[in-house]
Parts: sequence; structure tokens; C-alpha cells
Amino acid sequence: MTIAAVTGAEGFIGSHLTEALVERGYRVRAMALYNMHSSAGWLDTLAPAVREQVDVVFGDVRDPATVLRLVDGASVVYHLAAIGSVPYSYAAPRSFVDTNTIGTLNVLEAVRACQIPRLVHTSTSETYGTARTVPISETHVLQAQSPYAASKVAADKLAESYHLSFGLPVVTLRPFNTFGPRQSTRAVIPQIITQLAGGARQIVLGALDPTRDFCYVTDTAQAFIAVGEGPASAVLGEVFNCGPGEDIAIGSLAEEIAGLMGAEADIVEDPERLRPKDSEVMRLVCDATKLRERTGWQPRHTRIDGLIRAISWYRDPANLARLAIGEYHQ
Repeated sequence: MTIAAVTGAEGFIGSHLTEALVERGYRVRAMALYNMHSSAGWLDTLAPAVREQVDVVFGDVRDPATVLRLVDGASVVYHLAAIGSVPYSYAAPRSFVDTNTIGTLNVLEAVRACQIPRLVHTSTSETYGTARTVPISETHVLQAQSPYAASKVAADKLAESYHLSFGLPVVTLRPFNTFGPRQSTRAVIPQIITQLAGGARQIVLGALDPTRDFCYVTDTAQAFIAVGEGPASAVLGEVFNCGPGEDIAIGSLAEEIAGLMGAEADIVEDPERLRPKDSEVMRLVCDATKLRERTGWQPRHTRIDGLIRAISWYRDPANLARLAIGEYHQ
């Protein structure tokens, strides 16, 4: 059976990707961040038939030996492990460099040493900063407007350098804003849904004017597989944006979700939740033309369809209880 190794498999996107890979016939070797509770995060909630095809490896991408054991013998490696909180990156920037940048270096070195046929590296739309031109294509300048973004730009450039210097078979996927079941309630869409579901008469958020391009999580997972399985001549050494290409302001998004939930609430901007001055990314809208043309990927869910699914998931008390398991790994 073909083995796919996944770092960050226990998290939001990683667990959905793990499910999708099993459905494609892979056996998944899934790295979960070691913790004292022996929790494999969202992997612990997968259906038994899926979980049977997943071998959990507890470790840390900051440890080169663990990464080497994870990838050895795999046909493809999906590198998703990262610290993803923009706000926290202002308080602890070194931790983001250690995990996001040095962790990526460890993965690159392991893939090189084990001669893995393909590595899919995960970037982020935050590397673009506020759009200078829209929609944003892969040729847009990189602007690190947070320590988080800087750590990811550095990781992306390391991946690029290993392809150009050593011929490493790496492809980079740059998702825009992914949402859906299992996402941390620190993220904006779960924040809005859970506040409204709890009967709040005010939705308290950060900046309301920035726009984001939201992609439903299973569509993002399929994009990973598309570049992981795409023709080498079409994808290796390349960067691909992933997103529907339709942005919406955060304030308007909150109104949209309230309408879908049949709720009325005031939308309030909390100054305590704003990013530091001049660091807010004001507009992100994706041009995924290259991904569509090279791999045939297309999103299967509209934003409204995805929101309806997310609302249903977050309204289920059992799922809210499971968030306590998954939050550690977001």
C-alpha cells in the first residue's frame, strides 16, 4: 500500500487531508505533536474505518530525527505542521521561526536524505500581505506584515532553494482562508457562529473592514492531493494559490452568517483584538488560475454552502465538546 506521510496531521486541515488520503487508498503515517495526554487531536475522532489506515507518530518537526523516521519509505510527504496564530506571533516570534522555518528545514533535509519522490509544502496567503493588485496571483510580491508571515516566507524560500539547489521534488500550496468543521474557535468564522449560537446580542470581533477569500476545508484538502498527485512536469518547483477567488469583508461575513442562522446581533469591533498599527492585511482575494489549469482542481462548495455545513457542525454539542480535544493541536 502506498504511504503518505503528513506533518500537522492532528490539526484542522491536516485531519481532513488525512481522511481524504485514506479515501484515495493511501495508508497515512501521521505526525502528531507529542503531549502528556497522548492525544492525537482530531485524528482521535476519525471514523474507525479511516483510523485503521492511519499510523500516528508522536513527535515534533523541530526534532530532525523524528522527522527522518516519519518520512522514510513514504511516496509523498505533506508538510502542514506550523504555528498559525498571527496575534500570538507578535508576542513570541522566536517560536514561529523555530517551528515554521527550522521545522521546514528539517522536513526538507529528511526528504532529501530519504529521496522521497514528492514533498508538498504548505504556505499561506498571509505571505502576500495587503494586496497591491487583485486578484492575487503567485507572481505577487511577498510582504511579511507579521512575524508569522515572515516565518512562512522564510520557509517558502527554503523550499524554493532546495528545489533549485538540490533538485528536491517539492511543490508549494498557498491556501487562502480555509474554514469548516474542526477549526479552532479562535478563527473568525467559528467565533461568529459560536457567539450567535450562544445567544449573544453582540458579535465582538477584531477589524471589520479587511476582506478574506474563504475556502471550505474539504476543497483545500483536495487541492493538496491535486498537487501531490499532479504530473511532475506541471507542478514540481512551483507555487500554487488555493482559493475560490471571492473575497468578503469580515463585517459583511458576520452579517451573512447571522442571516443564515436567523439571528440578530450588533457587530462590534473590539480595539483589543486589532493587530498592531500598519500590520493588518486589508485585502486577500485569490487567483487560483494556475492551480486549476495545471491540476484541474475546482472548489466544490460555495461559501454559503460551506457556511451552512459549518453552522450545523458548531451547533452540535458533541462537536463543541470535541473542540476541547482538538484545540490543543490547532
